[in-house]
Amino acid sequence: MELFFANDTLSEEEIRKGIAKGIINRGLFPVFCISAKNNMGVDRLMEFITNVAPSITDMPLIVNNKGNEVKPDPAGPVSVYIFKSSSEEHIGEINFFRVYSGTVTENFDVINVNNGTKERLSQLYVNAGKNRTRVPELTVGDIGAFVKLKNTKTGHTLNAPGCDWKFEGVKYPDPKYRTAIKAVTESDDEKLGEALNKIHLEDPTILIEYSKELKQIIVHGQGEYHLNIMKWLLDNVYKIPTNYNPPKIPYRETITKSAQADYRHKKQSGGAGQFGEVHMIIEPYEEGSKELSSQKINGKDVKISVRDKEEIALPWGGKLVYVNSIVGGAIDARFMPAILKGIMEKMEVGPLTGSYARDIRVYIYDGKMHPVDSNEISFRLAGRNAFSQAFKKAGPKIMEPVYDVEIRVPSDRMGDVISDLQGRRGMVLGMESEKRFEVIKAKVPLAEMNKYSTALSSITGGRAMYSMKFAEYAQVPSDVQETVIKAYTEEEEEE
Repeated sequence: MELFFANDTLSEEEIRKGIAKGIINRGLFPVFCISAKNNMGVDRLMEFITNVAPSITDMPLIVNNKGNEVKPDPAGPVSVYIFKSSSEEHIGEINFFRVYSGTVTENFDVINVNNGTKERLSQLYVNAGKNRTRVPELTVGDIGAFVKLKNTKTGHTLNAPGCDWKFEGVKYPDPKYRTAIKAVTESDDEKLGEALNKIHLEDPTILIEYSKELKQIIVHGQGEYHLNIMKWLLDNVYKIPTNYNPPKIPYRETITKSAQADYRHKKQSGGAGQFGEVHMIIEPYEEGSKELSSQKINGKDVKISVRDKEEIALPWGGKLVYVNSIVGGAIDARFMPAILKGIMEKMEVGPLTGSYARDIRVYIYDGKMHPVDSNEISFRLAGRNAFSQAFKKAGPKIMEPVYDVEIRVPSDRMGDVISDLQGRRGMVLGMESEKRFEVIKAKVPLAEMNKYSTALSSITGGRAMYSMKFAEYAQVPSDVQETVIKAYTEEEEEE
């Protein structure tokens, strides 16, 4: 700056030195727009790297996971970092790396510090586009490529035996946009899965989620345009026509009051039949709540005595408490697991929207069995149907995922952003200033966050950014519940 004010200009050499210093102290990050495929801007980038970019020996020393600085010494222990992976037909996976210490040669044995496996570096390459040139060795600061490594991925560190440090992987930004993807033709489903895994390998900011609960493949990315590029690749490069659909919401179902139901499963068709009858009471479960001691059923007080109890922590959150209150041997103890299995089947596909059910206590207090026709399948079906009937009578409620959302927005657009959040059933929790931004903190249902990154960009002219993480499940308003149930019923009828 002093030179500029003294001379009113800077020479090209002075500009180069200034940029190099900025890169070294992490105050300057040059960005180039180029097209390697069309050879546009490539020469300019290479000139910049040659004339301006600092050597690895000029840069601050890399710090490993143990907090120690790693010197760029060609004679030091071999240590390389995998910064990118890609996949090519007929070759398979290619891992691109940079040498941070030592000199790598062909047929060199290394340890993958991230997973403890051994790898042999049988061949070394340097790449120019799709052209690979085999080289005998690479030293500190060099960038090269390995092929056909077994257990090595992006972000892994490969070291010579006896060297146990590793380099921290790149921290990628959290995804901002999600959508469901489906192949146009069902026969392409397997090919789509393979293609998505390859795309994630090459771009780790695209996350793929195979949701058993929603029965959808959900892809997460940095924005709508990001995922549109992915779709173009699938349609034009991988030749797999695909459709994007709104992702389903992982609702939860629960109840608000106690209810009773009984169900008799009876089937007779030549030979042994099927018979099982189950009487049950269900009620909402809260941590620390006491079990029922009696319940009025059909105008009569029925005493509930707890013979056995099983608490099941559900994989999707919440609990099921299964209480055996059978007296007098009305149902043999060997059929109790079958009844529980039937209840769990219905918990996995809730009666209202097919979503997971949670936080329910079930009492099996009576029933009937047949000395010949009763078997496990009979009681499984009886338990499942009795639970479904009781659930619908117990003030069922749908719960939806609510997310903590933090938005950084220029002050002149804050009012518009808050109005949009309120239109999305959002609850603003607070606001604070941070540097040149206003930070808005809110709770918003996930159902209202579809395409939010696009909407926020439109409202703020691309000047805002946000992050979100799961907070809790909360009951949906009654009008929203009716809409969700109606949509699920229509979908079931179509299928």
